[in-house]
Amino acid sequence: MAKGALISLRDIFVEFDGETILNSINLEIKNKEFVTLLGPSGCGKTTTLRIIAGFLEPNSGEVFFDGEKINGLPPHKRNVNTVFQKYALFPHLNVFENVAFGLHLKKLPKKEIEQKVKEMLAVVDMKGYEKRPVSKLSGGQQQRVAIARALVCDPAVLLLDEPLGALDLKLRKDMQIELKQIQQKTKKTFIYVTHDQEEALTMSDTVVVMNNGKIEQIGSPIDIYNEPDNAFVADFIGEANIINGTMLTDYRVKLLGTELECSDTGFEKNQPVDVVIRPEDVEILPPDDAPLKGKVTDVVFKGVHYEMQVKCKNCLWLIHSTKCSKKGETVGMYVTPDNIHIMKKLFKTANNEFETVVLACDEEANNITIDIEGKSIAVQGQCYPQGTQLKVVLPPSGIYIAGDGNGDLNETYIESVIYKGEYNEIIVESDEHKWLMQSYQDEQVATYVPICFDFTDATFEPIKGGEADEI
Repeated sequence: MAKGALISLRDIFVEFDGETILNSINLEIKNKEFVTLLGPSGCGKTTTLRIIAGFLEPNSGEVFFDGEKINGLPPHKRNVNTVFQKYALFPHLNVFENVAFGLHLKKLPKKEIEQKVKEMLAVVDMKGYEKRPVSKLSGGQQQRVAIARALVCDPAVLLLDEPLGALDLKLRKDMQIELKQIQQKTKKTFIYVTHDQEEALTMSDTVVVMNNGKIEQIGSPIDIYNEPDNAFVADFIGEANIINGTMLTDYRVKLLGTELECSDTGFEKNQPVDVVIRPEDVEILPPDDAPLKGKVTDVVFKGVHYEMQVKCKNCLWLIHSTKCSKKGETVGMYVTPDNIHIMKKLFKTANNEFETVVLACDEEANNITIDIEGKSIAVQGQCYPQGTQLKVVLPPSGIYIAGDGNGDLNETYIESVIYKGEYNEIIVESDEHKWLMQSYQDEQVATYVPICFDFTDATFEPIKGGEADEI
């Protein structure tokens, strides 16, 4: 366990009905730290919170609190309290009675209860509301009462499960600031769950970005935004242009047919990469003075800057600039080497590669039937004898989501969706494989979809003795 860690999660694995929810995560949380668990729906952040609270026991792994293992310890014996999205206030009790509820359970003296409640209501700026029915409070006031009730019992850790989700936009922004101020006043450890990246950047000392039951990156808001570990983090935190590129050599990347200088090293020669460029890092220049050029397709004034969409080749860029370019104008685009971020791809190869066997062959029709995860799938334009082992390389364009709901493989899980300026690059997971595909439709992470295969542009190689023979 890391020195100074108040909470330590070691190799936490959680599975429901055969589905992995948390995939052996490790996390250290320091005392008096504001930590945000950030990620899309279904990524495992609320499950992580429930593990810490004691509402759920992991299938395997260890939970430590201040150096002591607390697996199996019930929630009421853990030095934590939870604020839920719906607050769970008692409607028949007033503000004072709601906040005092936990202190009455501890059977503290009446005068001590009154003193603690008044002090805590002052901390959350609710002094003078003691006799007000909670049903007569606004959403923000109800949230502050819920926080006061959770903090008045003096827990070491406050767990907050998307507590701002029910508030309107303005109130939510105000409460972000208030929550941080309350955490600083009370000097408690706050662990906050949200899918809203603005909340995470505004309030947190540390952000834990989660996806598909794994931790993608841990760092300060500045580090997470400026130095994302991969395209998923870059896409989820703030706005970003994420473009397919090729790392030619150290300090040299090629994207959209243009070679650019960058500051990254350590990649293989000609390695496919994701290139991440933030909208505010693109400088607009005259077309002849910049390595990239594009046509402005849309301009929106945002108060401090102009938000422009610029089409470069077939890729649509998002650019933030204090200088306004007209719609239809051709502009030059320049990015300093330090602002070109090179990421390893989430999918290891640029294509889908798998091995299969020929189940049947029709020489007259020039087609074969192959096996994919126990399903018989027809392939036109290929002819190999029955029983032939094949290595197949299928480009991402050869997989698509079945519009009628009836696919070659049903119930594949969307693990990642990254917009590449022209299309969405999607990783879906089936029982035995992960598949890379492209889609021009918006798809939702953590949902199940049926997929179909189109082998028109695929390559096939017979395998003999464990290696592919040349045809």
